[in-house]
Amino acid sequence: MTGPPDLIRAAGCVLWRHAPVPGGLEVCVVHRPKYDDWSHPKGKLKPGEAALAAAVREVEEETGHQCVPGPPLPTARYRTNGRPKVVHYWAAEATHGHFTPNREVDRIRWLPPAEARTRLTQLRDRELLDALLTTPHPADES
Repeated sequence: MTGPPDLIRAAGCVLWRHAPVPGGLEVCVVHRPKYDDWSHPKGKLKPGEAALAAAVREVEEETGHQCVPGPPLPTARYRTNGRPKVVHYWAAEATHGHFTPNREVDRIRWLPPAEARTRLTQLRDRELLDALLTTPHPADES
């Protein structure tokens, strides 16, 4: 992937799991104390790292959960601190893990989609949740 020399490349996932709730689906949202916001797990790519590998790594680093990536979701493009940023996203099912607060993420919440949508700070993150809900995934087969 190429782009402007100051392009920030990042990747993340809209992390979900089966849940014993109506609809059978919960979504993980993370709280970042540095920005005091709620978002999906994501982070910058390391040099030479593939976007999907970075997305899976960031999920584990930020949530403590391993995941199985699924279909790609829309790519987010925006500016941060005057620099262009592109973030590639995937739907991903959480498999197992345990959250431990860290300096980047101090809280996570597993929420039904409607509650997650309300909790997410940025419109672009709510749009990613909407994209997840219109993407076939194993929870649909329950």
